Amino acid sequence: MDRINLDRLRRAFIDRHFGWCVSLYMPTHRAGKETEQDPIRFKNLLRQAQERLQAKDMRSAQIQDLFNAPQRLLQDQSFWRKQSDGLAVFFSEDTLEFFRVPIDFPELIVVSDRFHAKPLLRQLTSDGTFHILAVSQNQLRLLAGTRDTVDEIELEDVPLNLSEAFPEGIPEKQLQFHTGTRSTSGGKRAAVFHGHELGNETKNRIRQWFRRVDKSLRDLLPEGSSPLVLAAVDNLFPLYKEVNTYPFLMDEGIPGNPERMKPDELHQKAWAIVEPVFKQEREDGAARYRQLAGTGQTTAEVTEAVLAALHGRIELVFVPVGVQVWGRLDPEAQTVDLHKSHEPGDEDILDFTAIQTLLTGGRVYAVSPEEVPDQAPLAAVLRY
Repeated sequence: MDRINLDRLRRAFIDRHFGWCVSLYMPTHRAGKETEQDPIRFKNLLRQAQERLQAKDMRSAQIQDLFNAPQRLLQDQSFWRKQSDGLAVFFSEDTLEFFRVPIDFPELIVVSDRFHAKPLLRQLTSDGTFHILAVSQNQLRLLAGTRDTVDEIELEDVPLNLSEAFPEGIPEKQLQFHTGTRSTSGGKRAAVFHGHELGNETKNRIRQWFRRVDKSLRDLLPEGSSPLVLAAVDNLFPLYKEVNTYPFLMDEGIPGNPERMKPDELHQKAWAIVEPVFKQEREDGAARYRQLAGTGQTTAEVTEAVLAALHGRIELVFVPVGVQVWGRLDPEAQTVDLHKSHEPGDEDILDFTAIQTLLTGGRVYAVSPEEVPDQAPLAAVLRY
């Protein structure tokens, strides 16, 4: 799964791009024969996008130049071997961005003056993703989850077990482990750490390792408030919490040896921990909106909300999934023209409001239309 950070978001969705912007969404597959169909599907979407640009009277030479980068992506076999459940690709004459995410997108092509972000909102918003850190002395894994999916994230530049962290070893009197037994091939098995009763030296070494893990996670985890659930045996919980600096580590964790747990089992246990947190955050946001209604610190007007988002004034906003509000924003003139249907040069104003809010540190809740407070077109709490 690709890390979605603020720099990539800004490049794709906020920065103005030269010429037409093409947004492609499609389902993909992680394994099996279906993976062979993914590049074919992408090729067909590229062809349809080319036809749309031809209908907009774009010259053939310009179209060819525009599609050079995505065509190279099409031919990259290693790219297609590393897919998640959905692929989003954004390209214009001056940029190419793609995100492989655990969302089963329906096929979608949007050709406009800006890239179209709405299908990604569930992945980007405050209740979009969570992470699981499964750690034992013998194995370290990081997984990213949504309500329905889980992906293992490749960890780099961090030891994946205690032996890698300290290849010189730890004094044997500090450890409980068995070694020296014969494997079926006749050689000695590697040491297997149990660690039911950890000595002081072992605890200190584990803390050192965990500090390196914590630093790696702070660099790796996306900006925002993605909850982190720790899965570990009981005696490792307090050691990790001592060194943790990630502000959204959950108090509750998954007990037991995670080496014996498959990703689906870890996902199920972690979702039971984070789902009430996500639900409570949405309820608190809606309650704050209703509490401040009538004070001038909220708005349900699309025009006011988009201008507030432009200036970083939105603290939190509820936007309806599957709903578009078309119009044109002129940042210099500070004007917004809304239209009943899509017109040339229009963009989805709700889309822009949500992304701009995320980029300025606000919270976005992408919900069904009936879950927006007062069932308004949107509902925003303003910082001032």
